[in-house]
Amino acid sequence: MAFAQEKSNTKFCIYQLIVRLFGNANPNPKLNGNKLENGCGTFKEINQAALNSIRDLGVESIWLTGILRHASQTNYSTSGIAPNHPSTVKGNAGSPYAITDFFDVDPDLSENPDDRWKEFNDCCKRIHSAEMKVLIDFIPNHTARQYRSEMAKSLGLRDLGEHDFTHEPFHPNNHYYYIPDQALKIPSEGDSDSETPFYEFPAKATGNDCFTAYPTTNDWYETVKLNYGRNFLSHQNFFDPTPATWNYMKEVLRFWAQKGIDGFRCDMVELVPIEFWSWVIPQIKSEFPHLIFIGEVYNPTLYQTFIHQGRFDYLYDKVGLYDEVRALIEGHGDANRITGIWQNQEGFEHKMLRFLENHDEQRIASPLVGKEATRALPGLVVSTMMGKGPFMIYFGQELGEKAEGTSGFSGDDGKTSIFDYTVVPTILKWNQKGKWNAQKLPESLKEIRQSYKKIIDFAQETKAIRSGLFFDLQYANQHNPAYNSRLIYSFIRYSGKEIFLIIASFSSEDQWVRIQIPAEAWYALGISSESLCRFEDVFEESTPVEFYVKSSFQSDGGSAGILIPVKSFGYPVLKMTPIS
Repeated sequence: MAFAQEKSNTKFCIYQLIVRLFGNANPNPKLNGNKLENGCGTFKEINQAALNSIRDLGVESIWLTGILRHASQTNYSTSGIAPNHPSTVKGNAGSPYAITDFFDVDPDLSENPDDRWKEFNDCCKRIHSAEMKVLIDFIPNHTARQYRSEMAKSLGLRDLGEHDFTHEPFHPNNHYYYIPDQALKIPSEGDSDSETPFYEFPAKATGNDCFTAYPTTNDWYETVKLNYGRNFLSHQNFFDPTPATWNYMKEVLRFWAQKGIDGFRCDMVELVPIEFWSWVIPQIKSEFPHLIFIGEVYNPTLYQTFIHQGRFDYLYDKVGLYDEVRALIEGHGDANRITGIWQNQEGFEHKMLRFLENHDEQRIASPLVGKEATRALPGLVVSTMMGKGPFMIYFGQELGEKAEGTSGFSGDDGKTSIFDYTVVPTILKWNQKGKWNAQKLPESLKEIRQSYKKIIDFAQETKAIRSGLFFDLQYANQHNPAYNSRLIYSFIRYSGKEIFLIIASFSSEDQWVRIQIPAEAWYALGISSESLCRFEDVFEESTPVEFYVKSSFQSDGGSAGILIPVKSFGYPVLKMTPIS
């Protein structure tokens, strides 16, 4: 039950933050308030104090979310930016994934919209000086309904949609798909304050593969799907000659790489032909070899395809570890399934990005999910210590953010709204007039952050966790009456003489747990029969759990159990030291 491949250290931590929300210090935002009423975070709020505090958490890369110019109800026409029709914008601030210009920074994020590029560049310099990398979104599948880029023309590109054959549903050289002879009907049209309805004729296909002129409220109606040369009517591919969209999006990647960013989180990569990724990533990396590409993929059967053929460095481990750990935190999962997850990822688990939160998911401490931030800690231990790959923290997660209440468009859904001008309460408490002093946090928030820090630090600084080997103990405890394998997951990480027994309990009760370590595990660890081992809990600083156990191999190949007290939603990490 062990996977043994040694890989280079890939265990880094990404910190995702939405720039619009991170630095917003308005303590009293209005429901559905506009930018003037509610305020908006900018690049300048990501100051040195904030970056030092983030770096202290163990973060190696910051994913700046929402920096590309996107559709908004805020009017920036004085800065030469065409306004968007309100019917095509979700919320007042708009979706960060409804892009109006791939080659521009969103004006919301600067104190002076005309200086937005300088403020962005200065922010990147601060992040780099804090010894962290800068990641941004690459959104290849769709644009906003109203897209226009002056920069594209200066680069010698035909802008998206310009000169498309709009009378055809599909043409290999078109940027978009069309529904000929039909006008678009947007479901939000009746909610708009505009006296002039939005007019799009012929209608373009909607971003979530909705090939109709009548998208619903559940569709991504604010976006338009891009055409990569795949005819969705005949299911034929037209990839030779290279489609116009491929060349356009390659230039988008080159443009941002030249700005000095360090990697891309690539949005909804399954909706774009794998052939595009196989074509574009090697080309970009040949020019910018330091770049990393992280793919948002939801089909586990395609993981290996996107790693090997698509050439991605890392993929979301969403439909896999995230889903199962979340279910356990909610109280209805089964820890035994975790074994099947890593087995299905054997050979590439170090390529999987683990997380408990991101902008698409509900907050793990939300009343709709885990209810309390402490219930997530055993899940954090599994996510950071089970494998060798990177992991991600979503801003405020480390403070127990609950995302309670309604900000505007998205309602009270347990998520931090990406559509509204609003604030994140726990981030607001951390901000403290731009000082970002984590030591001044309220005690309850400080305790959660300290728990995150010690887990992240341990995962990154301990060789056995960073790059050591792994042994799953679930199979040896299936019939153990003192071990509820549905609610407890245990494993060993080891490198040479550095050995750790890790237990994650998703039970709401304190209990005594007996862990059976099978003979083959002792053999793998190089510990002989009848050896005496010391076990010490590395996280219990005030009253360390320390005891001695003989390996005591039994005639049936098993071993004596190790009895240990485990708290409700506890996560003992026991250092194992053979002493005889």
